[in-house]
Amino acid sequence: MLLEPFEGNYLNVITMFNPEIYTERRNALRKLIPSGIILLPGNTEAAYNYAANTYTFRQDSNFSYFFGLENPDFVGIMDVDNGTDYIFGNDFEIDDIIWMGPQPKVIDLAAKVGVKNTASLSELGVFLNNAILKRRPVHFAPAYRAETTMQLSSLLGLNPLRLRDYASLPLIEAIVKLRSIKADIEVAEIEKAIETAWHMFTTGMRMAHPGRKEQEIVGAMEGISIAHGRPVSFPIILSINGQILHNHHHENILQEGRMMVMDAGSETSLNYASDITRTVPVGGKFSQKQREIYEIVLQANLNGVAATKPGVFYKECHTIAAETIAAGLKDLGLMKGDVKEAVAEGAHALFFPHGLGHMLGMDVHDMEGLGQIHVGYDNEIQPSSQFGTAYLRLGRRLQPGFVVTNEPGIYFIPELIDMWKAEKKYQQFLNYDKIEEYRHFGGIRIEDDILVTADGSRVLGKPIPKTVAEVEQTMADKL
Repeated sequence: MLLEPFEGNYLNVITMFNPEIYTERRNALRKLIPSGIILLPGNTEAAYNYAANTYTFRQDSNFSYFFGLENPDFVGIMDVDNGTDYIFGNDFEIDDIIWMGPQPKVIDLAAKVGVKNTASLSELGVFLNNAILKRRPVHFAPAYRAETTMQLSSLLGLNPLRLRDYASLPLIEAIVKLRSIKADIEVAEIEKAIETAWHMFTTGMRMAHPGRKEQEIVGAMEGISIAHGRPVSFPIILSINGQILHNHHHENILQEGRMMVMDAGSETSLNYASDITRTVPVGGKFSQKQREIYEIVLQANLNGVAATKPGVFYKECHTIAAETIAAGLKDLGLMKGDVKEAVAEGAHALFFPHGLGHMLGMDVHDMEGLGQIHVGYDNEIQPSSQFGTAYLRLGRRLQPGFVVTNEPGIYFIPELIDMWKAEKKYQQFLNYDKIEEYRHFGGIRIEDDILVTADGSRVLGKPIPKTVAEVEQTMADKL
């Protein structure tokens, strides 16, 4: 009996879109750049603590979007003037094959993404030097890894400390324009990542009972993501100290009466991300005080979603969520005065000191490596300088195809409360005596991933328990 050749466990055995998708993307990018060469380096392996022990490889999102290959040490080139594409990379040699198994040739991999022209990495310098000698513009995006900075500096003869000064603004703007609008196939990938997140969060909810260590829940959630094929899309934020917005300390033991914030997401094999937050009462039952604050945050989330429509500035959605929070806190006696005036002045930021959301796609903060100012703002609107609102990563007009996060929250941050109280800040809007009753409350955040549609928006993915009743019902089934 003859055995078929083994075809598993290759580095390059991945899911990818049809070659035509990548060809269309490159052609669309070419049309937005006047002339020259577009240089898109992929990522290299990153050493964990010595060269042969590496982190899980993650491809550069721009390279992945336009060239689709998940191999390290590849570089993509697009010639704007003659419409030719190239992939530069080295074929595996026997020493590599011993450790990693046989691999397809670079030319065969390139064909899978519609590229006919390939060459070794050693030829890349000559190719670029010829372009530079002919005074052809070489467009590249800002580098976010030191290895890429050094590679580009060496290839282009530029000072690595000033490399970002030479990044191509036309290329940045063109990539943002193309990647901001998610095609149906991209939305489907994001919903796959949310499907994984559903399993992560329902598991986390069922584990959130007194006596359990936070790290156990983090490990279970991260393991679910890996079991579904990819790592988490960012280090999991999980804590009973939810007033710390990005709390990565997981050593606390869960205690009755505390709220636990879980902010996490997963990636698909094509690098599309989910980003979800849920906050639950340790033990599975909301107290009256917890329920009251939770319902305000939930209403801010729902009002923000309802306001999310094409043509609307996302800053307006943020303002609506902030006014919902201020109105709810006024009803509880924590705020006072005119709600709209309080938000306009920034008093609400004592409780909601961040923005409503950001772009989501192949990066959990989509395209932030290109410069957030180019992704979230434009000639129509610029970032606010007001505390809290200044952290809003997305303020520009929404368009159909945008995928954004909606993540309002209410936090009681003792250090911020003390500082504002000592400064007698916003006394006309803040009832500091009442606020002291919530000093050790912690924080609540609720986050969904939203697609802007032709006439409104919709929450993506399988619904993850969000109402008080849904959360309590899920938590009743303990793990």
